[in-house]
Amino acid sequence: MPSHHLPLLLAAYQHKFGRDVEAMSRHLIDDVAVGWDELGTDLLDGAPPALVAALTGGEQWPSRTLDHLITPDGSPPVRMSVTDETAAEQDMQWGYVLHKHGIEVISLLPEDTGPVVDWATDPRTAFNDHPAAWSSPDPKPAIRASRGRQPQSAPAAAPAKSGAPRPAARR
Repeated sequence: MPSHHLPLLLAAYQHKFGRDVEAMSRHLIDDVAVGWDELGTDLLDGAPPALVAALTGGEQWPSRTLDHLITPDGSPPVRMSVTDETAAEQDMQWGYVLHKHGIEVISLLPEDTGPVVDWATDPRTAFNDHPAAWSSPDPKPAIRASRGRQPQSAPAAAPAKSGAPRPAARR
């Protein structure tokens, strides 16, 4: 859900990956054989402690991948392509696409595209989880502007990288 995933992904981009969307894409997409089961607080490494506390309430949990899966025939699991049919079969409701300028949030129930949330968005922003709120490319549907004050420090912006948008975790 956007209220859970977007703050982690925004903070990870801004701090752990130093505003480098290619490094973030490698970590979230290329370095994982199958996919993600859960995004954890390890994505907040390097973020200011006040931001981590605001996003997690002081709790910590690890990211978990699906790389431990065993197929019925014993062959290694492979990454699947997500279509409308497989999204419905897997009960997937949200898709996230990493772009140079932000992260696109797609409600997989009614839409194939969605609004793009700028990478500079404060991770403490409270996002709406209702799929209809994400059904157009209008600005991001925030419930309120942020959960507190702005972070005291942010890493310098990395030079822009070229390349096509990369799909991120779908869940």
